Amino acid sequence: MSEAATLHREPAETPLTPESWGKLGMWIFLCGDAMTFGTLIVTFGIMRIAAADWPVPAEVLGINLTAFMTFLLICSSVTMVLALSGIKRGNMQEFRKFMLLTILGGAFFLACQAYEWTHLIHQGVTISANKFGSPVFGDTFYIMTGFHGMHVFGGVVYLIVMLVGGLTGRITQANASVVEIAGLYWHFVDLVWILIFTFVYLL
Repeated sequence: MSEAATLHREPAETPLTPESWGKLGMWIFLCGDAMTFGTLIVTFGIMRIAAADWPVPAEVLGINLTAFMTFLLICSSVTMVLALSGIKRGNMQEFRKFMLLTILGGAFFLACQAYEWTHLIHQGVTISANKFGSPVFGDTFYIMTGFHGMHVFGGVVYLIVMLVGGLTGRITQANASVVEIAGLYWHFVDLVWILIFTFVYLL
């Protein structure tokens, strides 16, 4: 009887660890953020369809510059993967090197975006006016790219904290999961930019 009870006993549940809680929290945050970005992109599409004088993106926006910015973020996702791989293998030198390259990629992206905004404002594309057509173009463009830029800035700060933790010994192979969580955020930011680049700059 006791043997039969043992065979039918339910397996013990594995308790959630701080690492799994952290990943769950980040996934929940990213799901909410994805809905926000999705709303912005859909709103942009509706405004574009409704406007009779919507400007052609290739004639107003710097496609070459933003293509380079997109390339930067894609490369930074690769270096993020390499940084995570390094710390998981206990190679802190590799982690620090590739994490620094990821941070520099994000910072350079923000510098390019600041240049793009300055150039567009000098051309007459602002939130309240747009000499190339519908003034709503400036509203939706600056809100969407600015909101994404805030995420990139937050990500750069986040990754700097990870790098400092690696330099001071607070982040090691033993708690590499915190770097993995940061990587989830960074890859999400990169993916969102690819969507923005496609819908805003190319279509």
